[in-house]
Amino acid sequence: MEPPQQRAEGAGPFTTRLTWQRPEGDTVVWESRPARRRGTLAVRSPGQAAARTTTADAEALRRLRRLNAIASAAFVIGGALFALGAAVSQFGWGTTAEASAIYFAGGLFFNTGGYVSLLQVVNGPRHTPQDGGRLVTSAWKWWGYEPMRLDWLSTFVLFVGTLVFGINLLDSFLQGLTVQQTNRLIWTPDVIGCLLFLLSGHLAFIEICHRPWPCLRSRSLGWWVVAVNQFGSVLFMVSALAAFTLPATGDLVNTAVANWGTLLGALCFSIGGVLQACERPQH
Repeated sequence: MEPPQQRAEGAGPFTTRLTWQRPEGDTVVWESRPARRRGTLAVRSPGQAAARTTTADAEALRRLRRLNAIASAAFVIGGALFALGAAVSQFGWGTTAEASAIYFAGGLFFNTGGYVSLLQVVNGPRHTPQDGGRLVTSAWKWWGYEPMRLDWLSTFVLFVGTLVFGINLLDSFLQGLTVQQTNRLIWTPDVIGCLLFLLSGHLAFIEICHRPWPCLRSRSLGWWVVAVNQFGSVLFMVSALAAFTLPATGDLVNTAVANWGTLLGALCFSIGGVLQACERPQH
C-alpha cells in the first residue's frame, strides 16, 4: 500500500526527492545524492522546526565509505596525471610519447573512478517508504542496469565517457597517421568523451537540484563536487576543440589552449576528488 501524502520531485520520469509521512506523523525526506553518498534520510517530527538525520545500517555505511575513498582517490590521481601530461607537452619537459604514457596512466585512474562511482549507485542503500521509511542494504553487486534512476544514468554516462577517452589515449600512441586519421582516431573520441562528461555533469546537476536546469547551492558540498567537475568538463571540451588538426597545415587549432585546457580541467577533477573524499558517511 502506498504511504499517505507521498510527494515526488525531480525531472521528467526521474525522482530525485521523495517526501512521505509515517503513520505516527513523522515527515521523511529521501534525496537521491545524500542517500547514496552518505546513507542518510531526513526525518522531522510533528511540531519540530528542524529535521534530524537517520542513517543506513553499519554495513552500508562501511561500504559507502570504502567506495567513496576509492573513487575520490582515483579522480585525484587521474586528474593529477592528466595535468602532468599536459604540462610535459606544454613546457617541453619530455617527448610526445612520454606525455601520451602519462595521459594513459591517468586514463586508467579515471576508468577506475568512473566504474566505482557506478558501484556506489548500484550498491547504495535503498529507501522503503512502504515499510515506514528506512534505508535497506542489498547484496553486493558488480553491475546493475537501472536506466530509470537518474544517479545510475549519470554515473553510467561518466563511466562510458572514461572508456571513450581510453580509445583516444590508446590511439595517441599510433605513429605515421594522416591528418584525417588523426582527427578520426584521436580527436573524435576525445570530443565524444568530453560530450559524455558534460552530459553526466548535467544529469548530476538535475539530481542535486531536483529540476531540469542547474541551481546554486553554495552550502551543499555535493553541489560543489558537481560544479567543480562540470567546470573541468567544460575546460576539457575547450581543449578538445582546440586540438583539432587543420587539414590545410597539419597543425592544431591552438596547441597552447589544448594543453592549458587539459591541465586546468584535470586539476578541477583532482579538486573535485578531494571534495568528494569529504562527502562520505559520518562516523
